[in-house]
Amino acid sequence: MTGISRTVARALALNEDLTEAIGLGHDLGHPPFGHIGEDVLDRCLHERFGGAFHHWEQSLRVVDSLERDGRGLNLTEQVRDGILCHSGRAPAPATLEGAIVRITDRFAYLNHDIDDAIRAGLLDAAALPSEAISVLGESGSARIDALVHDLVEQSELAGEIGQGEAAARAMSSLREFMFEHVYLGPIARREHSKIETVIRSLFDHYCANPELLPPADDELPTRVTDYIAGMTDRFCIRAYEELAVPRAFGL
Repeated sequence: MTGISRTVARALALNEDLTEAIGLGHDLGHPPFGHIGEDVLDRCLHERFGGAFHHWEQSLRVVDSLERDGRGLNLTEQVRDGILCHSGRAPAPATLEGAIVRITDRFAYLNHDIDDAIRAGLLDAAALPSEAISVLGESGSARIDALVHDLVEQSELAGEIGQGEAAARAMSSLREFMFEHVYLGPIARREHSKIETVIRSLFDHYCANPELLPPADDELPTRVTDYIAGMTDRFCIRAYEELAVPRAFGL
């Protein structure tokens, strides 16, 4: 996604370095298992502590407070704003560069998810919405290319970052299709319940045993959140296995 964003910034004669910095930091706060993990962690915090979890806020916390062994990074306000506001659920970014990252992030994850679902056998390419495919292209790379060209052309005309009506409608159609058939489909729903079991188990375990967490001066909810949100999928699974799966031993 960062390369796509920088390409758009270059074409529009905007600040490429700012765009790249925002792109590099925008998803640092994602917990294991992406948006599913985010939803579970958010509900865990709300139910136990009355709190909330949003990955864009955690991304800013990572660069402000957790990087460099707690010293944080010395980032400009424009970079910090772009990281905080990159999600469609967050406030609009203050810069054009931030707006580029916000929209190209959708280009990248949507088309990469389509390609991944096809490779995994979860989706038949022939089932994709025909009108959207006719507008954007048959392959993921073709669709991203079409979306980038449209974004540059429309933004130059409008003087602000935005898509043309046809491209926006096609992308929206693909996104709705993915939610219905992949993100919230029957296979995904089965995985959702497994992910919830893993993250909830770890969350409750660390709340009950804070001595297992890395030392920090923050309150318990923040310490648990930082630790779980900083896990990769594989590390999270290993941590759960150590907690829940008995080890073989000789009698």
